[in-house]
Amino acid sequence: MDFPALLTSLGDTLYTALAFVIALSVIVAVHEYGHYIVGRWSGIKAEVFSIGFGPKLWSRMDRHGTRWQVAAVPFGGYVKFLGDANAASAGADSDTMSRLTAEERRHTMHGAPLWARAATVAAGPIFNFILSIAVFGAMLFTTGVATEAPEIAALKPLPVENQLMPGDRILSVDGHDTPDYKALGDAADLMPDAANVPYVVMRGGEEITVTGPTLIPPLVLAVLPKSAAMDAGLLEGDVILEMNGTPVIRFDDLQAIVKASQGAPVTLKVWRAGETFETTLAPRNRPVQAEDGTLENGYQIGISGSFMFDPATRTPGVIEALRAGVLQTWGIVAQTFSAMSSMISGKLSTCNLNGPVGMAQATGAAASAGIASFIWLIAALSTAIGLLNLFPIPVLDGGHLVFHAYEWATGRPPSDRVMNAAMAVGLTIVLALMLFGLSNDLFCS
Repeated sequence: MDFPALLTSLGDTLYTALAFVIALSVIVAVHEYGHYIVGRWSGIKAEVFSIGFGPKLWSRMDRHGTRWQVAAVPFGGYVKFLGDANAASAGADSDTMSRLTAEERRHTMHGAPLWARAATVAAGPIFNFILSIAVFGAMLFTTGVATEAPEIAALKPLPVENQLMPGDRILSVDGHDTPDYKALGDAADLMPDAANVPYVVMRGGEEITVTGPTLIPPLVLAVLPKSAAMDAGLLEGDVILEMNGTPVIRFDDLQAIVKASQGAPVTLKVWRAGETFETTLAPRNRPVQAEDGTLENGYQIGISGSFMFDPATRTPGVIEALRAGVLQTWGIVAQTFSAMSSMISGKLSTCNLNGPVGMAQATGAAASAGIASFIWLIAALSTAIGLLNLFPIPVLDGGHLVFHAYEWATGRPPSDRVMNAAMAVGLTIVLALMLFGLSNDLFCS
């Protein structure tokens, strides 16, 4: 038995599990705090705020009479309000409610006005979206946004001659004017398969012509988790020189060869920090965007590319950063619905629906890539979990909001019999989805 390899594997597993628990705990804490604080503002008393389930590991009572606790099973959390029969607020505790005065019942989830109950339920997902917007906006505010005119802040290491320099403002590429990044992207699409391309740049107040590499070379900007590239050992900063013996100059060339492979193994010649090596991988069916904007299956190796330079940046205003955070959050929501639509229509494999193992692997990979990637993934998962909780499934927040809408429309809440049956159905649906996602984690490649 290879004990060093076993210890390494065990260490990786523990690291992945720890990263997942931290990410999930942050998301759950924000979600449940939304329920708690809006409930408190609405006059509903919270008895327990728990991160995790099961036996208590730590707890304390605050001045509002709420017990804050961390429990032994760290996969979730809850807020138990006064008068709740259980942590899901699925029904009232008849014994407790019978002992309360009319004034005290006003401070329970089941005795509060409809508006207070609905606001308290909706607050959990809303706080998840707020977390995402705040994180995306803060990250953009910290890293900055590219200046309007393309300007080089730093050049990425490449195994080709490059006469470009930091501080150069790119005026044109191969005869195509580039006043902004949109024009630069258009020029990248028109670039020839040549290792060196003519650039006109502004340097030191003077226009000069230099040669440099193609704008978007086959450079690995990021490696996606659970991808062929990750399994093959590719890393950020690698440059793919050849695929199946064919030189690749542009990132588009790489994509064309991967698409043509139809999943057959591809041999790569890779440059890394001055050294070259070969590795083989098999492209996998993954979601790709079709021309109509929907998602469909397509072969990918799991890497992303970028310009061959880091752009000069400026610090955005707070409003601009928050607006970008809103757009990025909305983009995740729109992409989620697009993926669901494509799965239902059969254009996209249901194997792309991950369960807890897949989420944990993605979280561990993000944590390994650095704190920025980890924080970004927490924000993305927060959006996904907030959206999931709004689905009109009993036991989820969206299901509770449907019940509240029924009460508003009819003037009375659903009967206990209907509520119990709906909760049983909702729990069955949620467990089925979890098992389906877990089976994808275990059996989908």
